[in-house]
Order: sequence, then C-alpha cells, then structure tokens
Amino acid sequence: TTDLMDNFTIYFGHVLSNSFYPALHRAIGVGSAFEGWSPREQDSVYRLLIPMTPPQGHSFHLELDTAGQRHGRSFRVHEQLECTCTREQPGEKMLCFLHHPEEELRSNQDPSLLDTLCTGSYLDVHKTARWFYQLVRAIWPALPHSHNWHLALLPSRRSCQFKVTNGTESFRIEMLFGVPQGDSDIFVSSQPRGAGTPSTVWPETYTVAEMKFFKYIARKAPPDSLHLRCLQFFTRVQLGIGFSTYTIKTIVMHLLNTRAMSHWRRRRFLRQLMDINESLHLSLVEERLNHFIVGNRRLPEEISLPPDVQMAEPPNLFHRLVQDVGARSQAMSTWICN
Repeated sequence: TTDLMDNFTIYFGHVLSNSFYPALHRAIGVGSAFEGWSPREQDSVYRLLIPMTPPQGHSFHLELDTAGQRHGRSFRVHEQLECTCTREQPGEKMLCFLHHPEEELRSNQDPSLLDTLCTGSYLDVHKTARWFYQLVRAIWPALPHSHNWHLALLPSRRSCQFKVTNGTESFRIEMLFGVPQGDSDIFVSSQPRGAGTPSTVWPETYTVAEMKFFKYIARKAPPDSLHLRCLQFFTRVQLGIGFSTYTIKTIVMHLLNTRAMSHWRRRRFLRQLMDINESLHLSLVEERLNHFIVGNRRLPEEISLPPDVQMAEPPNLFHRLVQDVGARSQAMSTWICN
C-alpha cells in the first residue's frame, strides 16, 4: 500500500505542477492497519491521510465551526486569493487573480481554486473527493502496478476508496484528505463525524499523532512486547457486542504512556489483559475516559500539538454516561457480561 501511494504521489506532483488545485503531499498511513493491531486482519481497510496545501496565489485559513462543538472540534477551510503581482519569476506568466481583469483571466489562465473545489469561499469535501476520483482514474494506467493489479473504485462522498486485486490478493484502500494545523501533527480532515456532516465542514483529526505515538512505543518496547497483541485481542472480543475499538485503543494508549514497557512482556500477557479490563471498569465507575491526545501534556516530544490542543481540557469520551442513566446501565451490563 505504501509503495502504491508513493507512486501515486509522484504522478500527482507531475499532473498538478503549476496548477491551481491543492498540492498533494506524501500520504501518511493512519489507523489500526498501520498501527499494527487491526482487529479484522482479513478485511482491513488501509487508511491514508493525504496532506494538502494551497496552490500558488491561494491561502488556507481554518475557521472554527461553532455548530455542534460539544464533543469534538470541526473547522471550515476558508480559501483566500493572494496577490501574486510581485512574486512572478522570469519566464512565468501567472496572472494575479486579484488584480487582472476577469476576461483576461478567463482567456489566459485556468480557474482559481475558488471556482473549482469550493462552495462559496470554503473548501468543499464532496467536490474534493470527486476531483480526487478523477485523478486516481486518470493516473492509474501509468502506474507500474496497473500491469498486475485491477483497480475498482468504490463509492464515497468524503474520501476516495478503491480496491486493488491481482487474482489471489485484495487490498481495500481509503484516501482521506487533510489540511495541517500549522507545523503540527493535528489536521482537519475529510473523515466525517457522524451522519450528515456538511460538505464544507472538516472535523479535527488526531490520527497522525496517534500513529506517531505507536511508532514511538515500538522503538521503546522490548522484543517480546505484546502490547499490540493485547489491543488486538481485546478489540476483537468487543467487536459487535461491546465497546468501540476507539474506547479500548484509548485505554491502552493511556496505559502505554504511564506503565513501564517491561510491563508488556510476554510472560505478563494475562496480567496485561486484566489491567485493560480493570481500567475500563474504573472509567465506567467514574463515568470518565479522557481523550488521549487533546490536553495530554505527557506525550513524547516528537509529537507536535498546536498550543490550543495541548492546553485544552481533555474531552470525556464517556460523556453520554453522565447524561444518560440508561446508557450508563447498559455500558456497565456489557462490561459485566463480557
């Protein structure tokens, strides 16, 4: 998957050079398949986040979306035209979108990003996804993988999903689009937060920071560490009958960040599973499970957070238990039965 995406990135660069579409950077593998603990290995989805930066003559500005912000932040990506009158290099013929007549722009230059992938002045997820599908379809025949693999595009409005098969193997890949928050590991992405997410809303995502945390732990862990096996086992047990995989992942990340790595050696496997279960029970009793990234000031230094994310009050992933007695009873019953 990584090799395929690296080839896509090279061709993206060729096709989009000197265009007024977003610049696409090297894809970042995120989620359980790249963190090494996918609970369903046989049908894993390989998710990749593709960072996007504005083309020449444009800039992105993130604006906090105040609607529905109780349990996670979302943003709108405001696209603005920038004056390029003084930036032209010898040999370049780019016209300034702000200061050249519209008729001259229409006759001599491709449309601006505002006219292609935006709704109003905001970057539109649905339009971006459609554009990306067209790119993938056009570029695929030029890739070396196309000689031995078959590409099947899958429907999606907020990402680009496809399956590649070669007769014996099959991989499902989902490309998400993200705009970085400064130089940090926090992005706003096309991944929806619940049904009905508006096309101009980009939820904040912490998947890159979480992936970097697992890489950090992998470097620190002893050779016989079973922390990934514990996470995989526990989430597999919970599939379809209990708590979300993200709940279990959050508990394990907190434990990995506070326990010595020797705690995760092979000989302590059962003790590790019991610790995860006890941590889950304690969180249910206290009706609180802190988000692992937001507000966490004990992260490894190599994980970069914007100041407002680092200093924020950690969201409570069990907020529903505080408000809903029925949900609290159901969660506790599920824990007892499992």
